[in-house]
Parts: sequence; C-alpha cells; structure tokens
Amino acid sequence: MNIFEWWPLVDAESRDWLIEHNGEPLLPNVIADIMAVTGGTTDSEWWAGESAVGPQLSDEAVDWIEAVANDEEPTAD
Repeated sequence: MNIFEWWPLVDAESRDWLIEHNGEPLLPNVIADIMAVTGGTTDSEWWAGESAVGPQLSDEAVDWIEAVANDEEPTAD
C-alpha cells in the first residue's frame, strides 16, 4: 500500500507526528498505526525499514510528507 493510500487512514495524531518529526526514526505507536491500516505491508517505495537509529520511511515518503505539510500537492508515485 502506497503512502497516499494509507495516509488518510492513520490517526490524526500519527499524521501530525509524521509531519512534525518528518525524516526521524518512527515511534512504535506510529509504526503500529501504519501497519494496522496497511495490513502489515511495507511497500519499498515508502518504507526504508530499519536503520542504525531505528525504523524509518524512505526519502520519497519523507518528501511526500513534506509536500503535504507545505500544503502542496504531493506526487502519487
């Protein structure tokens, strides 16, 4: 499932956290929320997986969230 599909399905609290902490390692509750709405899938276009600092989203997902935060039209790639 792509980010543009799961974004409106996660809690507003998770979306707010993702905007405020864009590019940072994900908190367990944010991961759980994303996984709950995606059925546990980790699409490689948006999920970078584990890094040395913890689970993270891909650069593409970070850019997508930044566009949303700036009230721009994010690409659905």
